[in-house]
Amino acid sequence: MELTVESTARDQAAAVRRKEISARELLDLHLARIAERNPELNAIVSLDEERAREGAAEADEALAKGSEIGPLHGLPFAFKDTHAVAGWRTTFGSPLFKDFVPQQDELIVERVRAAGVVVIGKTNVPEFAAGSHTFNKVFGTTLNPVDPSRSAGGSSGGAACALAAGMVPLADGSDMGGSLRNPASFCGVVGLRPSLGRVPQWPHLNQWETTSVGGPLARNVGDLALLLSVLAGPDPRAPQALGDPGVVFAPPVSGSLTGLRVAVSTDLGGLLEVDTEVASVVEGSRQVFASAGASVGTAHPSLAEGDDTFRTLRAWHFQAVFGRLLAEHPDDFKRSLADNIQAGEHLTGADVASAYAQRTSLSERMREFFTDHDLLVLPTSQVPPFPADQEFPAEINGKQMATYLDWMRACYLITVTGCPAISVPFGPTSHGLPVGVQLVAPHGADRFLLEVAAALEAAVGG
Repeated sequence: MELTVESTARDQAAAVRRKEISARELLDLHLARIAERNPELNAIVSLDEERAREGAAEADEALAKGSEIGPLHGLPFAFKDTHAVAGWRTTFGSPLFKDFVPQQDELIVERVRAAGVVVIGKTNVPEFAAGSHTFNKVFGTTLNPVDPSRSAGGSSGGAACALAAGMVPLADGSDMGGSLRNPASFCGVVGLRPSLGRVPQWPHLNQWETTSVGGPLARNVGDLALLLSVLAGPDPRAPQALGDPGVVFAPPVSGSLTGLRVAVSTDLGGLLEVDTEVASVVEGSRQVFASAGASVGTAHPSLAEGDDTFRTLRAWHFQAVFGRLLAEHPDDFKRSLADNIQAGEHLTGADVASAYAQRTSLSERMREFFTDHDLLVLPTSQVPPFPADQEFPAEINGKQMATYLDWMRACYLITVTGCPAISVPFGPTSHGLPVGVQLVAPHGADRFLLEVAAALEAAVGG
């Protein structure tokens, strides 16, 4: 079988390990694809071909010497531009950091580098990863690889686009309100928001602040499991990390839908305004689950307080992280982000305490829901990919969206439950645009979720 940039990450890594292709040759294949697609799509930023070639040469030399190698050895890799990579320009999508070069890897980067990747650059993000459409004043807008007139989503939009276009075999990301899941849905790839504590983060302003998590993106569930096995596992610098070692998530991943108790909800009981075509795609999952032997019903947990919970904790976090920077540089933030930061200035201790109490209730409610159901199926994004010249969808089904967060509820209402959620490609729309379905499982059940996602992927011919 001829190896191409569309080959699975597992096949690419295995071919390098068996010396059927060198890391140099594999890099050349991906650089050729980047040269072909990136000028239009703008997914890869801060590309450094010279350093990438040096890294590929080092990878080949290590293999030739018989050195111990990691599971991602020789794979070209571009880190999300909000993740600090020592010695590499890291802008966070902000002109304030357009020339910033970190001196230290953050934990996710440390783990991926230790697994043997060849670093080629970064993937584009919205300003400080805020908002689920990837554009900024430093690098511009990332476009959808299926339809370049449309958004690639965000905040891991550059990562998802680069994956779908064959520019990289795997990608890392992070997710607060859908930043792994929404771009996965928009670009037709797989994106996992792991359980809280599954992928530890360091350094961190507040190790007890748990709305944002790191996680993997891939073109298929098996590849996603490979990257999760590298990212997951405890670390003494992250006191909230779960104890399972990353290796428990390693492929092969296979599962069955037979006998599963599946709850499908297109709108969480009216909490979501969902585009009619997206709703139709989600409804279509019922037949796939039922045909595979699952018991399928209509049910959902009550998550009404989730909106206030998420927005309060997000504003509180943003003000803590960016408040001083905004005060010093008021003209260097996009308006929607500045508004969110300033909203945090008016929160009281009682507001934050109430949000955490609500979050505790939401978590308990999900635990109870999963005593009667094994899986919750929802839309990932409430809309198909929207025009790239819009900051966010102004309306859904003719209903106006009051803020740039309203169309992301399907993801962020799950964020505040702490449960793992994965977006699996399931569309397309009548116009050929990708649509993902969001699968949600109990907290800690990440391996189970991977197995269900793999079984669904197989059932739809993924």
